[in-house]
Amino acid sequence: MPKKILIITDDAGESFEILYAQHRFREAGWQPVIAATKKKRLHAVIHDFEPGWNTYVEKPGYSIAADVAIARVKPSEYEALMLIGGRAPEFLRHDAKLIRLVQQFHRDGKWLFAICHGIQVLLAAGLIRGRKVTCYRNVRFEVAQCGGKWIDRQSVVDGKFITAQTWESHPEFYRDIFQQLHG
Repeated sequence: MPKKILIITDDAGESFEILYAQHRFREAGWQPVIAATKKKRLHAVIHDFEPGWNTYVEKPGYSIAADVAIARVKPSEYEALMLIGGRAPEFLRHDAKLIRLVQQFHRDGKWLFAICHGIQVLLAAGLIRGRKVTCYRNVRFEVAQCGGKWIDRQSVVDGKFITAQTWESHPEFYRDIFQQLHG
């Protein structure tokens, strides 16, 4: 039976980050499971970078099925947890069940991966103080306010935490993830 990874997202999660994670983990023989506030079809978004803009633009993305509700997740069934970016973390960070779940994964010594705005959930869970991380550059202020050190690299490994800036970081991020998972 393949090892399972829990992928956390919701409406307004970044389409490319969700689908790439699903496909990449399947390709490596893992079973990705998408969790959201409810088991439903999620309305994902596409964030892109336009010349002349100071931040990303957002467009409607793919409809992606959530396999399980966050409240029904059993941490013992998973080897790792991934937090997807987009705007979903903006409201997911207020979900007490999710925060407890992320903290449990950390207490259990499991891998925690976050890309882009996904770091906002780790920040809300109080897990970044004293850590070196990366994320979308316009979230770096929150990292500093929570006691973390933002590193301007595509992917950063700090203990059982692996963080990445955006979907543009996929090559470095997944290289680090699989090197650590197989190391």
